Amino acid sequence: MQRLSQAESKQSFQGTFVYERNGNFSTHSIWRQVEPGGSVRERLLQLDGTPQEMLRINGQAQCVNGPIASAVVDEQAWPAHGLDAKQIEQWYELRLDGESRVAGRSAVVLGLVPRDQHRYGVQLYVDKETGLPLKSLLVNNRGELLERFQFTQLDTADTQPASVLQPSTDCSPVRVVKARTPLVESWHSEWLPPGFSLSAVTQQRSPVSSDSVDCLVYDDGLARFSVFLEPLHDAAVADARNQLGPTVAVSRRLTTDDGDVMVTVVGEIPLGTAERIAMSMRAADMHAAR
Repeated sequence: MQRLSQAESKQSFQGTFVYERNGNFSTHSIWRQVEPGGSVRERLLQLDGTPQEMLRINGQAQCVNGPIASAVVDEQAWPAHGLDAKQIEQWYELRLDGESRVAGRSAVVLGLVPRDQHRYGVQLYVDKETGLPLKSLLVNNRGELLERFQFTQLDTADTQPASVLQPSTDCSPVRVVKARTPLVESWHSEWLPPGFSLSAVTQQRSPVSSDSVDCLVYDDGLARFSVFLEPLHDAAVADARNQLGPTVAVSRRLTTDDGDVMVTVVGEIPLGTAERIAMSMRAADMHAAR
């Protein structure tokens, strides 16, 4: 596990991988360069359909072109991002599940089995030579496949040509605004799945209004979910629950002293867990109606 985590921050590479969710596939090229000072520059290009791309520096998206799959353009390209073995072992049982080959490379198969019903299991195929994750399978408690990342080609050269790490002129800059500090104090959850803690707080502009949408991100060291809080201004919006592959989205209307807010929980967690989180969110003034 330690080697897996270190490879993520120290190993340069270029490769092609397949992403599968809900029976749909997409193919992507990735270039990753780790600079001598530790800075990591990464470019993703979707190869199917209309060209779509993203440039990341030190895990933060700098520009995006097109609606490239959200699970791919997210802060991590792989579930092995920044793993903390000690933290993960509290909530997952770690198993060695043998050896395999992926993209022509020898791999060790590592199973992460959840210790409760609030998270999914993961099977990682780890490159013997570099410690990079070559393949990742996300499965539910019935062993059904929810999501797959899998390299089909991987080159671990230490230096990538500068040209392949430059975005095209169509790549639009991304602006992520850190939320005001009081946001953390304005909301709380009466219940969170064991092991999940607040890891990030941001704001973004609503795609349907000019309002700022607050976002609270929680993780357990492997799994992650986000809670979005959007003012409704008396808009008629119904509660909803949806699931696409491993990703769930649960929305519920919450009445506060400052007006109604739509609370939406999005993440790769079981639907029942997301519903309980959404029901547990409260405004800090404690006057929110159930």
